[in-house]
Amino acid sequence: MKSLAELAAIKEKMQSKVVLREGSGEIRVVVGMATCGIAAGARPVLSAFVEEVSNAGLADKVMVTQTGCIGVCQYEPVVEVFEAGKEKVTYVKMTAEKAKEVVEKHLKGGSVVEEYTITNV
Repeated sequence: MKSLAELAAIKEKMQSKVVLREGSGEIRVVVGMATCGIAAGARPVLSAFVEEVSNAGLADKVMVTQTGCIGVCQYEPVVEVFEAGKEKVTYVKMTAEKAKEVVEKHLKGGSVVEEYTITNV
């Protein structure tokens, strides 16, 4: 970075990702980011959700956040999806690739990806 213009460009580029994490929406995606989750690979999962939600044009509908321990360390990385009027969906043993599929099928298409849920472990 060599100028204020470059810094402003970086800020503008990253602002959309921060809004995804802090904004409001009909759907809330929560990624477990306690030590166990991070050690199991939750950081790339969180990044994939933020990136894919943005790419899919769902930023006004979906909020991506992080939390501490969800309590099922053996199934990390764990992601919970909350939708108003629906039962919470818990996805386990997530990867960045699975996150992309969940965005496409569940968040965009409305169909839970059953094979990644805690009930199918």
